[in-house]
Amino acid sequence: MRNSAVGAPHYSLKDLAKLDDRIEAHIDGLRIAGDEGWPLCAAGLTHQESGEVFAAAVIALEGDNPRHIEQVYETVEAAPETARGLVSAIGWISRDKLRGKVAGLLGSASPLWRRVGIRACAVHRVDSGKYLTEAIEDPDPQLRARALRAAGETARRDLLSVLRGQIGSEAAECAFWAARSALLLGDRGTCLSVLQAIALTASPRAHSAIQLLLRVLDPPQSRNLLKTLSQDPERRRKLIIACGVSGDPAYIPWLIAQMGEDPGSARIAGESFSFITGVDVAHEDLEGDWPEGFEAGPTENPENEDTAMDRDEDLPWPDPERVRAWWVVNQVHFLTGTRYLAGSPVDKTNCHQVLKTGMQRQRNAAALELALMEPDAVLFETRAPGFRQRLQLGHG
Repeated sequence: MRNSAVGAPHYSLKDLAKLDDRIEAHIDGLRIAGDEGWPLCAAGLTHQESGEVFAAAVIALEGDNPRHIEQVYETVEAAPETARGLVSAIGWISRDKLRGKVAGLLGSASPLWRRVGIRACAVHRVDSGKYLTEAIEDPDPQLRARALRAAGETARRDLLSVLRGQIGSEAAECAFWAARSALLLGDRGTCLSVLQAIALTASPRAHSAIQLLLRVLDPPQSRNLLKTLSQDPERRRKLIIACGVSGDPAYIPWLIAQMGEDPGSARIAGESFSFITGVDVAHEDLEGDWPEGFEAGPTENPENEDTAMDRDEDLPWPDPERVRAWWVVNQVHFLTGTRYLAGSPVDKTNCHQVLKTGMQRQRNAAALELALMEPDAVLFETRAPGFRQRLQLGHG
């Protein structure tokens, strides 16, 4: 549930904190159980799943029994894909309880454990120092890619020249993360052309590239990128999302048209509309009904082999006529050519407010905006435990 929540369109920080309180209550039950609780954690590890690794790792790392930590590490070694559960556990635990428990990972001879160590530091936005510098030059592409990503997240501007050197890497992941980090750290050179090339491909990083580009390109460049996207009907979804990222209210009439013309695009068009205007479609009674005959996600038809989940299932269904009526009344409050996020022009004050009150996807956008405005600042971690984020943002 939490893996979905951190990137969900309908989760606010308040919602995330509420979910995290539930998780913390379960973890607390294991803490209180003590010696009786660990066998349950150890049994869970045999499933080799990230969720079970997360629970066991929190208990093991907070405790003082080295054998418990070894059991977690043995599981991750046997099933490296569960490393994300271990990293999430490290991110869950407060820094003071982690002292002396990450340095060994950073200094390991194993690329896997060095990668976990780099991720562990990055999730707390802690600079891993010389270990990060060394990892960026490592021959292992996965370790190198994670280090390149961490350089941007932890504001290592001293590594800009190294990042520029990695932008041309033959390893696609390394090239992307080098370009992303260079952009976050203030570079507006080669990384832009690399990200634009990625944005126009079917790469799994294309969406992320668009999220970055349209926040830094000047208006003519942004329009050119959107125009290029519009020339391929297969990129319609990407184009709709890009219009919301651009923040320009000039695209709202077109977004409203998409709500009525294509059921498959209606909900994501509604989200892009909300990204610009800040309007909650459901709360403002701008919601419509599910179109008759339209299907998305798995169906009960045994002959339908498509089992992909409905990627827009958590978005409200906008009624184009109601949305259009709202826009007729309210468009006077928006200036064409100005970038908006959640209803206000993009600036530091607005972005900090969105971090407090926006939905997770809007909060992710606000965090990116702030990092791009402040190259010396770390990237705010919107996936951190909700109770920790609320303290960081002054919610108490």
